[in-house]
Amino acid sequence: MLLLWLTIPNCLTVACFISAFKIWMFSDISLILKIGMTVAIIGFVVRWVAIIQLGKMFTVDVAIANKHILKTTGFYQLVRHPSYLGLLLIIAGLALCMGSVLSLLVVVIPVFLAINYRIIVEEQALTNEFGAQYQEYSKKVSKIIPWVY
Repeated sequence: MLLLWLTIPNCLTVACFISAFKIWMFSDISLILKIGMTVAIIGFVVRWVAIIQLGKMFTVDVAIANKHILKTTGFYQLVRHPSYLGLLLIIAGLALCMGSVLSLLVVVIPVFLAINYRIIVEEQALTNEFGAQYQEYSKKVSKIIPWVY
């Protein structure tokens, strides 16, 4: 969790400075701003729905709750980690709103890597808890990007 708490604000700060210097700006900034806001709003919706679907099993820290059951319905049919997909969409949307290709890269790449590391840790805990059931689920359902990754 600490990795995410350090990566996200630092990358957003650097990206803001880059965008202020107008490095690699998108040509139609008003369209990019609208796309960025839409992506961020979709991200908020995806993240909150995923959290609501998990209910009491959702924790900020990687932990298995008492009487934890493996969630495989709702958004969890499409991706194993929809709340991280939502977070990534929020971050990408905010970065798009900065209007710079370089800002987008400076934010999305490190945050994706940090999220991916957290997924590895979380999946180890889920495999330890659910064993073959989780392994079978992970063979059928993408990690974070439906039908891609």
